[in-house]
Amino acid sequence: MKVSDILRVKGNILITVTPEETLATAVQIMSEKDIGSLVVMEHGDLVGMLTFREVMKSLADNDCAIASVSVRKAMDDAPMTCTSETEMDEVRRMMLNNHARYMPVMDKRMLMGVISFYDVAKAVVDSQNFENKMLKAYIRDWPEGDHKEQKEAPTL
Repeated sequence: MKVSDILRVKGNILITVTPEETLATAVQIMSEKDIGSLVVMEHGDLVGMLTFREVMKSLADNDCAIASVSVRKAMDDAPMTCTSETEMDEVRRMMLNNHARYMPVMDKRMLMGVISFYDVAKAVVDSQNFENKMLKAYIRDWPEGDHKEQKEAPTL
């Protein structure tokens, strides 16, 4: 399974902010849209990622005053990225090793979407559920003549 499979199911709605926005504005957007991250774009380029982790750190560093703090000051300016062709096993490894909950998906310099750890976990569970369903159907429809008779063990 590849990242493109998740993006196809998830859709392509992207919510972004600029680095000049205030952190208070970014938090308001995140709250209204019920999302845990924002991609920070400047002149059409990805320049950072803002997640609740960075928001909480900024709140702690600024005595809970974020009205005048810029997104640029709080954002992760070197977010880990992947491509649509990245295999899900690799994305899981990258996210786990780096404690990342969100990852921008890039095609060269173009932002294709953002996947979350939730998206990855859901894809794995859905895949396992499908495999289980197929295995159960296979076992249920097992042809009668395709297995060897087993002798019953003597009862003691």
